[in-house]
Amino acid sequence: MQVVSCNSFGPVSNLVVEERPSVPVTAGQVRIAVAAAGVNFVDGLIVQGLYQMKPQLPFVPGGEVAGTVTEVGDGVTTHSLGDRVFVSMGWGGFASEVVVAARSALHTPAALTDGQAATFVQSYGTSWFALRLRIRAQAGQWLLVLGAGGGVGLAAVDVGRALGMRVIAAASSAEKRALALQYGAEAVIDTTTEDVKARAREISGGGVHVVYDPVGGALTEAGLRALAEDGQLLIVGFAAGQIPKLPANLVLLGNRRVVGVNWGGWFAGHVEENERMLAELLAAIERGELHPVEPMQYPLADAARALQDQVERRVAGKSVLVP
Repeated sequence: MQVVSCNSFGPVSNLVVEERPSVPVTAGQVRIAVAAAGVNFVDGLIVQGLYQMKPQLPFVPGGEVAGTVTEVGDGVTTHSLGDRVFVSMGWGGFASEVVVAARSALHTPAALTDGQAATFVQSYGTSWFALRLRIRAQAGQWLLVLGAGGGVGLAAVDVGRALGMRVIAAASSAEKRALALQYGAEAVIDTTTEDVKARAREISGGGVHVVYDPVGGALTEAGLRALAEDGQLLIVGFAAGQIPKLPANLVLLGNRRVVGVNWGGWFAGHVEENERMLAELLAAIERGELHPVEPMQYPLADAARALQDQVERRVAGKSVLVP
């Protein structure tokens, strides 16, 4: 099997492609021939040693894969050879094949390509968790999505639209803003040339109800200032690399709320609730209410370039590695 190996924490350019023996399949497991491995911003953080969880070196990055079952272990009755499946994992996905517990490999809906299946879980799971479970968003509310052209932000645009929200997408490039409009945003803001707070308040007629922020840095305060009274700021991540310090008086004076969104930390302690949430998400996709983006493709050997493009935020939508 072929893998992308991280032998030391540091620049993503240090990644190497290696040949390794296949891992044996034991009881309760399945082998998956990887058709696509999702490339996420967090993968770059893990490789650089900048994430809160650090795997033991050496390790294979990659937390999302999709492909076909090629071997079934003893006792597995839920999967058969040839089944199309997708799976989420902490790392280990940047490989030509993976061996995982059968219970973690979910059947890929017919509506999704392998590329979509390998890239929707983290972004759509986060957005669904944020808007459905953390705040129970309502139809007609104004939603400002920061970083709207990236994978997580674009998913929030799509989920918000599906929930009947009125979406404003803020992004740094014309390509990303055009993609957000395609996915249901009513209006867009150029974060490189426009005042995000002023434009969001102007478009929404006085202030937005919800801000979805996976970016951090200076944009977070702009998002907070864009909120109407009783508005909610969702803290999703810090793609800008800076954890913001918020002026608490802005929260107090506007009766605003700041809400943390840590889906990864939540689902470990809420297994059954998370399974129900994922079932709702998959059902919405199968009904055609949500439309995960078709990702751009890189060869597995170009993992370093794919991750560098993510780290430097050059990717509009999502990307995958293809063995």
